[in-house]
Amino acid sequence: MNRHLLAAILGATFVLAACSRPEPPPEPLRAVRTVTVGSTDAGGELEFAGEVRARTETRLGFRVSGKLVQRPVDPGQQVKAGQLLAALDPQDLRLNQDAARAALAAARSAHALAEADFRRFKELRDQGFIGAAEFERREATLKSAQAQLDQAQAQAAVQGNQAGYASLVADRAGTITAVEAEPGMVVAAGTPVLRLAHDGPRDVVFSVPEDQVTAIQALAATPGRIQVRLWGDEHTALPARVREVSAAADPLTRTFQIKADIGDASKLRLGQTATVRVELPRTVGVTKLPLSALKEQGGASHVWLVDPASMTVQLQPVGVLGAEGNEAVIGTGLKPGQVVVTAGVHVLTPGQKVKFYVDPTAAGSSTLSSPATPVRLK
Repeated sequence: MNRHLLAAILGATFVLAACSRPEPPPEPLRAVRTVTVGSTDAGGELEFAGEVRARTETRLGFRVSGKLVQRPVDPGQQVKAGQLLAALDPQDLRLNQDAARAALAAARSAHALAEADFRRFKELRDQGFIGAAEFERREATLKSAQAQLDQAQAQAAVQGNQAGYASLVADRAGTITAVEAEPGMVVAAGTPVLRLAHDGPRDVVFSVPEDQVTAIQALAATPGRIQVRLWGDEHTALPARVREVSAAADPLTRTFQIKADIGDASKLRLGQTATVRVELPRTVGVTKLPLSALKEQGGASHVWLVDPASMTVQLQPVGVLGAEGNEAVIGTGLKPGQVVVTAGVHVLTPGQKVKFYVDPTAAGSSTLSSPATPVRLK
């Protein structure tokens, strides 16, 4: 009986041993590229795509309604002050002017008659042939005729101006940027017909994200921080000054429009593409790391720190101020002398054993791996 019991126990032991999971293999000892944290200064430069526009661009229209019969200018054409841009059919306006002139002539005749009657009745009153009441009626008639004459003169002047409004002329020299009405169309008073970009000061208009508006606004009073380079001419930099910042963000792009003054640059083509470079003020005592060293987790930025004593890695949250080229500017979370992993951050786990990477092509690569040499990032 004891032998059978022993055999049963041994068999159960073998079965349990066969069903148990094997021990997982140890994690590979990963070689990591590292850099030692140092303190430096960071400035930075932001670039935005912009467009050259005129400081003043006017949408021109007629003061009166009518049928457009003439438009002697085209988009892109240079015009001078006083040059004819468009014209309406003046026939109805001239008829109204003629009617006003006729009404003015009638008012003058009535006024002359009332004035002559007033003089005669004044003489009769002085001789005692009429009473005061009759004289006052003649005086009132003269005043009424004078008022009608003044009204007719004003109406004739208005109709004269209306006839002159049939011609649309340029009030300033500039460039026609758009045409919004063609001959044959009936336009109402005030309807835009042309757009005129005035000669003179030019702006470069660009849009910036919400988180960068405050920094650019702070540079409005600092000369030399904003420069404009035109497409195809990267060697020429034009100084610019922030002139206007949009009060509200664009509802679609959620960006703010900024206008930078580049002075009197009439030779620049309207709509020309430009690159706006904004030099940010320098920040002292920050750290620069390659962008590949950052890992996003839980909506925050982290880096892997290497403990040289145990050769293990741990996540460290950091505060990122911005970027300069391929480097991230770190403001908080790191201290000089700490060792940060700069590559392969997405395959590491907390507490994982690592070793320092040694370039096999470098001199002395046959030696054992050693800690990263402290460097100061610039």
